[in-house]
Amino acid sequence: MREFKINLEELENLKKEASRCYKKVNETLKKSQIDEELNLYEDEEYVKEAYGALWLAILKALDYALLDTGKITKKDLPESSDEYGYYINRYLLHKDVKLKKQFENLYDEIYIGGYYRGLKRRKDIINSDFKATKEFIQKLGIKLED
Repeated sequence: MREFKINLEELENLKKEASRCYKKVNETLKKSQIDEELNLYEDEEYVKEAYGALWLAILKALDYALLDTGKITKKDLPESSDEYGYYINRYLLHKDVKLKKQFENLYDEIYIGGYYRGLKRRKDIINSDFKATKEFIQKLGIKLED
């Protein structure tokens, strides 16, 4: 049996928080009108807020997966995207060797493109980003419902 450096209740709370952040995305997007002809969300602010929630879901899921290894403590969790990349390489590649590459792609698409720069508004592109996020989070051991 693994010796955990974190309370199992805290671990379960991280799992729930990742799921809650992911669910918040749809609630947020519903606040924006959709231009059906152009297939665009009209309110950039709601789209950026939804992408912010997606990014938080990714980080909470990574925190959960890292702590679940039992090899680090809560105070050792990464504080930057570069550190997350390092920690993925060090502790999580046994789950899937493509995790770091997926994380880097999600950073570019979700955090930079969607949240920080607000470049995403097309419904089909947003749906694709959400699907990629869901797949990544589920690889980390968190089941998500739509």
